Amino acid sequence: MCLIDCGRPKAGVHFGRGRFSLLLSRAIMVLEVSASVKGQREVATYAGSAVRQAATRLPFLDFLRALASQLIVWHHLVFYGPLPVAVYPIAPRLIDWLIDYARMAVQVFFVLGGFFTARSLARAKIMSPQFLIGMIGQRYRRIGVPYLVTLLLAIAANALARRWMNHDAISEPPTVGQLLAHAAFLHDILGYQALTAGIWYLAIDFQLFLLFLLTFAGAQAWLKRRGEASADQVMNLVLKILVPLALASLFWFNRHPRFDAWAIYFVGSYFLGIVLQRVVEQRLKLSLGVSYLALVLVAAVVDPRPRLLVAVSTAVIVFAAERFGILQQWPRNRVVNYFGRISYSLFLIHFPVLLVVNAWGVQRFTTSAGMAALGIGVAYGLSLLAGAALYHGVESRLR
Repeated sequence: MCLIDCGRPKAGVHFGRGRFSLLLSRAIMVLEVSASVKGQREVATYAGSAVRQAATRLPFLDFLRALASQLIVWHHLVFYGPLPVAVYPIAPRLIDWLIDYARMAVQVFFVLGGFFTARSLARAKIMSPQFLIGMIGQRYRRIGVPYLVTLLLAIAANALARRWMNHDAISEPPTVGQLLAHAAFLHDILGYQALTAGIWYLAIDFQLFLLFLLTFAGAQAWLKRRGEASADQVMNLVLKILVPLALASLFWFNRHPRFDAWAIYFVGSYFLGIVLQRVVEQRLKLSLGVSYLALVLVAAVVDPRPRLLVAVSTAVIVFAAERFGILQQWPRNRVVNYFGRISYSLFLIHFPVLLVVNAWGVQRFTTSAGMAALGIGVAYGLSLLAGAALYHGVESRLR
């Protein structure tokens, strides 16, 4: 996994889309059928709770997601293809900054991911096996279906781009194993190169979700054997279980790139989001939250890692927003809020778009730095349109 460019050019062999879609449909069907009627009711109860939470949106967090997704999109726009090379002479400092630092915005997603997962599971009352299966299936359906649609579009985009240019950013047609590994979020673990940029994050996020979900279920089951377990008791036990893992991540695993295909590499930032949610909800003492924040800072100093400083900054900003009463009140801007809603779809779809624009424009937009800048602007605009289309056509229908 590459943390510098959040994606890599890949190789493979052609595989029919129809067969892959059939395999995927059957796999999802197995997950859905495996839950009993009781399990389905439990998941429905949880889903109802999630809907009520969604009704109380946090616009400030939508703003942070929108900002982070924009930075990552621009990181890729100036990193891949011939257009960034052509435009570099007129904006070297800006492009260098976007290449070196904008990619760290992914830490915002990790912190907010931990925050939202804790916010959701803190209200879950039943953790039966059926519920767990339903939860995992529901999660895969919500993030996995738009992702799989994007993979098909990325394969098509690579095939189209290959007709117009030869470039390292273009991947070869995928193999069967490569596609199945991507569908299971195992491509990095199994050593396959990613078919599009940035999807390493989705695999890690899914691992982190499973880690927290299974820890929560285990803590709840253990407490129930000792008596009735309240939601706060379960969450407190989860924090006690995960804090050693988070510290091990901060002071050891996160310092060694060989672990970056696994959740353990990123647990420190994700756990910060969990702690933040408990502090914001006033379910955890502020002193304990500050203590963990201080440990993250110490880890960032012991082995300088600016990405951890981004995670700390995100947590501090969210906490300050809550204290100043703007977490649920600002911004009241429809455009910003909309960009926050489509941030996931934009994150998924922008690379296939920029790849095609770079390939089509290799002879048209590279005649001058100004034309190359125009080409990058076209890629950005089309990415926004494609992100909106993916959101309304696929993602929003799965919520």
